[in-house]
Amino acid sequence: MKKKNLGLIIGAAFVVGFTGWYFNQGSGAHAQGDIPPKGAKGVQPPVTVNVVPARRQDVGVEVVSNGTVTPLRTVDLHPQTTSTIRTVHIKEGQFVKGGQLMFSLDDRADRANVDKAQAQVARDQASLADLERQYKRSQELFAQKFIAQSAVDSLHSQVDAARALLKADMAAAKASHVSASYTEIRAPMAGRVGAINVFPGSLVQLSTSLTTVTQLDPITVAFTLPESSLGALLDAQRNGKVEVEARAGSDGKPVKGHLSFIDNMVDPTAGTIRVKAEFSNADTQLWPGQYVNTRVTVRTLKDAIVVPQNAIITNAKGTFVYVVEQDSTAKMVPVSRVYAFGVSAAVTGLAGTEKVITEGKQNLRPGGKVRLAGGAEGDGGGKGRAAKPAAGKGGKDQQA
Repeated sequence: MKKKNLGLIIGAAFVVGFTGWYFNQGSGAHAQGDIPPKGAKGVQPPVTVNVVPARRQDVGVEVVSNGTVTPLRTVDLHPQTTSTIRTVHIKEGQFVKGGQLMFSLDDRADRANVDKAQAQVARDQASLADLERQYKRSQELFAQKFIAQSAVDSLHSQVDAARALLKADMAAAKASHVSASYTEIRAPMAGRVGAINVFPGSLVQLSTSLTTVTQLDPITVAFTLPESSLGALLDAQRNGKVEVEARAGSDGKPVKGHLSFIDNMVDPTAGTIRVKAEFSNADTQLWPGQYVNTRVTVRTLKDAIVVPQNAIITNAKGTFVYVVEQDSTAKMVPVSRVYAFGVSAAVTGLAGTEKVITEGKQNLRPGGKVRLAGGAEGDGGGKGRAAKPAAGKGGKDQQA
């Protein structure tokens, strides 16, 4: 029993001694540099990153809004006299030209009135001619002392009265012509015809709506912008036409136009200003009442420095990007985001010649070594896989 316990004690002492020898040998190896300890300074392997070059370009600052297509003119046609429809010369949905005949009303009574007025004018002209001859004759007789001056003056007054009567009847004839013209209803402008509410034989009055004509080319879009954009909008308008883009739905084709109207008052409740843009609409891509998305270029950032938005880091230290130095180390450069559009952003704080790191940022430390994806370590910014940022447009103005 004593021999057994002695054996256990000797075995335990052997294990403790061997363990101490092992760790002492391992520390010596570490000291000699055979196995670098974890986290040792200066031996961290390079971080593989992707970079894109910062670029300079003109960037349009755009404001996005929702709007409604509104026609420049819409006319609701009504007759100007009580009559019946004789002929309908157009069809629903038809495009008409300005002055094109659309409806003909029963004009028999109006034509008879025109003939009567013209006959009255002819009678007045004959009476005036007879009185003028009598007046001329009376002047000759007065010169020969055959009649008195009073007789000449009386004929002169009758001539003046006849002339006045002739003018009145000529005016009445013109009025009858105007009344007769009401029996022909023509298009007041070029546009598209709406629903037709009458048919041949229908009795129409002043309150009867015949149809509508809507002008489609050009056409306008009404929308609102935040009052913070008013100053830039007015400045842009003073410098020339302000470009506006409209798109019906996400898959619609964009239509280019220009700003045509800025309201004279800001809505104090919503903090917005009403504006309108005019568009050429020969192919009728825009339709009255349609809901569209608009983009207004309020100003242009000349020669701005543009980088991908995914390269920008924001944390408690501020906003910055990592760039690759000539010695293949990462440098943290503070930047300010001036305007974001799509996947890119215009920034300040860069010279425009840097190679900006877009991927692998999470493993970087200032001054740490980097390796470009697809390149070799220490190539000083050699060729690597660099995703070029899309030069997208638009988006809300994001001032940093």
